[in-house]
Amino acid sequence: MVIWRPPDRVRVIVIGLVWKAGRLLAAEVTDDAGVVKGVRPLGGSIEFGEAREAALRREFMEELGVAIDITGPWHAVENIFEHEGRIGHEIVFAADVTLAESALYETERISFREDDLSMVRAGWFDPADLAAAGIALYPAGLDKVVHNRS
Repeated sequence: MVIWRPPDRVRVIVIGLVWKAGRLLAAEVTDDAGVVKGVRPLGGSIEFGEAREAALRREFMEELGVAIDITGPWHAVENIFEHEGRIGHEIVFAADVTLAESALYETERISFREDDLSMVRAGWFDPADLAAAGIALYPAGLDKVVHNRS
């Protein structure tokens, strides 16, 4: 298992909000013991000189091997958080997207490898049900975006 810690710098990331019948596609976020403590929509870092649209398309191609269409406006969230005793700081750009591969909408669980070769499990989650299950929606502040979604 790969142990992840937030870097000592502000990261700028993009995430795609993929929806299926009111459920959001999100990857599990675990603590060092492997216990799921939250979920986060798919995406990742914006590289230097890369536009956020290009970064989001690249991330979905790297993670799922699928093209996307960006279908909604961009939302920005500042996320200052603690993970396993370390402070992290992110500026997050999020937008609704659709997957070009319709078969992925029929798959309940999706697994893929990150750049560091760690395995990631993703699934479809109803944001309204997460808190009752003791699972956080990351990044902090995203809950306002998904609950105000028209």
